[in-house]
This record gives sequence, C-alpha cells and structure tokens, in this order.
Amino acid sequence: MKAAPESLPSDLACAHAMILAERAARVEAEAIAARAQAVNSSTEALIVHLKLEIEKLRRELYGSRSERKARLLEQMELQLEDLEAAATEDELAAEKAAALTQTVKSFQRKRPSRKPFPEHLPRERIVIAAPESCPCCGSGKLSKLGEDITESLEVIPRQWKVIQTVREKFSCRECEKITQPPAPFHVTPRGFAGPNLLAMILFEKFGQHQPLNRQSERYRREGIDLSVSTL
Repeated sequence: MKAAPESLPSDLACAHAMILAERAARVEAEAIAARAQAVNSSTEALIVHLKLEIEKLRRELYGSRSERKARLLEQMELQLEDLEAAATEDELAAEKAAALTQTVKSFQRKRPSRKPFPEHLPRERIVIAAPESCPCCGSGKLSKLGEDITESLEVIPRQWKVIQTVREKFSCRECEKITQPPAPFHVTPRGFAGPNLLAMILFEKFGQHQPLNRQSERYRREGIDLSVSTL
C-alpha cells in the first residue's frame, strides 16, 4: 500500500506560510552547523596549542635542542597559525549565520548590520564644504538645517623612531674635573631595543604565536633590518 502524499495548502496564504517556515528551519539548521564547525575548529587549534606548549616544556626540562626538534616546533607553530585563522573564519561564519535566525512572527528579519564604534576612539572631523549659493535659484542666503555624519574606521600605520639619549659632559673651570650623568637603565645590557619594542616582540611571539622569522620579515618590509639571531 502506497503512503499518502503530504497534504498541500489549499490557498496562497497557507503556501506562503509553509515556504517561510521551511526557509526558517533551513536557516536555523545552517546556523547550527556553522556553529558546530566553529567549535570543532577552535578545539583543533586548542589541541595543537597544548601540544606545542608541552613540547616546549619538554625541551626546557630535558634540554633537547636538536635540529629535528627545532623543525618540529616551527611546523607546529605554523600549523597552529593556520588552525587559528580557520577557527576565526568559522566563528565569523557562525555569527553571520546566527544573525539571520532572528525571527519576528511569520517572517525573518536581519539584525542591525553594524554596531557603533567605541566612544573612546578619537574622532577626526572632516567637513565637506557646503555650496556658497543655492543650486536652484542662485541665492546666497543659505541657513544650516543640520548635518549627516558618516563614520568609517581607520588605522594609523606603525611608526618607527630612534630615541637619542644625550648625556652632556661638563668640565670644571677650577679643578678641571669632568662630570657626566650616569647612563639610564636598560633592560638588556648594551641593548639597542627600547622597552616598547621588546614588549611588542615578546607579545607577537608568545601572545600572537608569530615566529621570530616572520617578525623579522615583516620588520624588513617596514625598513627595519632585525635578523632572527638579533631577535
């Protein structure tokens, strides 16, 4: 005996409601799948990160510094970077899919596309000059009604600078003794890197998992030659 086919709506309104319900179920299923993929990618990145930390601790405990171990650590760092990038992309895809699942009664509605920028960020105001006369009649008697403001996010490129610490020498006219202020404290003896540069290098390596060779290449593109051995 054949199964009876599913009953179809008899009017157009019911058909529209059925289509909207099926579409909502499909979007919700896609959002759940995207979220699961994001969780899976984050878990894989965490596993590789923990393996990398364990291997580093083993090297510190047992002093194993063979070339093969060094290559293995570098490969694990590169793999971790790829997995973290994939996890970030999957997380963004999951958020985008979840943004489509907010429903209102029988239809779906997208959430606001963009949140306002943080208030603590400085604002640079650029005013486009208004016309001096009316484009319709040519009159110069214009009064301001208001203004429309459009905000766009911008970044200031990193700037390098050299700080010159000057210690003046003085000679006594009476006893001819030379005096000079002592040199300021430096984190690394006879080092040339300032505290901010040292903090950035350490954060990039241990906080952002950027190997020293990649940092050296990026600095070279910015006009600063810092070899891996120097770092």
